[in-house]
Amino acid sequence: MFRAAGEPLTLEQFPIPALAAGELLVRVRCATICGSDLHSCFGRRPSPTPGILGHEMVGEIAGIGPGGGLDYRGTPLQLADRVTWSMVWSCGQCFYCRHGLRPKCDRLMKFGHEKLIPGRALTGGMAEYCHLPPGTAIFRVPSNVPDSVACPANCATATVVAVFRHAGPVTGEVVIIHGAGMLGLTACAMAATAGAAHVVVIEPDPGRRQRALRFGADVALDSAQPPATIVEHVLELSSGRGADAALEFAGYPESVELGVQLLRPGGRFVIAGATFPTPPVQLSAEHIVRRMLRLTGVYNYSPEDLENALAFLSGAVDRYPFQELVEANYPLREVNAAIAFAERERPTRVALVP
Repeated sequence: MFRAAGEPLTLEQFPIPALAAGELLVRVRCATICGSDLHSCFGRRPSPTPGILGHEMVGEIAGIGPGGGLDYRGTPLQLADRVTWSMVWSCGQCFYCRHGLRPKCDRLMKFGHEKLIPGRALTGGMAEYCHLPPGTAIFRVPSNVPDSVACPANCATATVVAVFRHAGPVTGEVVIIHGAGMLGLTACAMAATAGAAHVVVIEPDPGRRQRALRFGADVALDSAQPPATIVEHVLELSSGRGADAALEFAGYPESVELGVQLLRPGGRFVIAGATFPTPPVQLSAEHIVRRMLRLTGVYNYSPEDLENALAFLSGAVDRYPFQELVEANYPLREVNAAIAFAERERPTRVALVP
């Protein structure tokens, strides 16, 4: 239980819920600690309390309500099916859902970001069980995708799929990726798989830059270099035009400001990293207009993005070292040690195993 920022999580017990029609109970097999979990724990972003954190998770069906349960495509679910599900529950009927903005649903519910409600406490991944309401977008995990690789699918991987959906095709293009954390590394692999001509990652940490080269990047630049030097590198790779697309996963104003400079006329910039409060970004409106740039913000994803994320991981798990991105495993009872390790060491992911 998460009760207040800066305080340890507490180990508490709740009764297994009686399931109503359309509800499911999932036994959590594995959950990974996302950066947003750390932001909540240490007060860098607001999060409802009390509640159960954790939204990157894989489990198996342990209970099915009266009338049975269905996955997102309408196929009946069975006990012991290994599944993941959208971290964002949306109604599918409101104005925003009907206009392709399901993460802005009028009735939005986010697993791992909900305040405790009596009878519906089990809504986060840092627990032995998770209680899924009717309408949850559930997907079976491909058999060749290990739990540790599948866990981030319903956050990081699906969000990256949404970013590429907004960016458009990148085959034969020069693609800039700002940040080489979980999302940035996944984006490197997706861009390379899509046939980008050059995948350029910009990242301050030398270890992460080296890892990006193993995930499909062919150029890794230190973001601490002067912007003019980085611009020169990108111009050399792009016949003097600039990058076709830039994908921002770092979340800092400097990466947004630099990213705009790196684009060719007509370039696309998709921003997804700024999910916590940051200082304002300094941009020239004239620069955007005269160069005919397109800037898009992406927050979370649609169910189809998670479906495509799982398909991507199934095809990429033997090509890229996704399994090594979970750099430590802790039992659920040692959750506070896991959070302290994640905050101190900044690994790509840490897993909790009930």
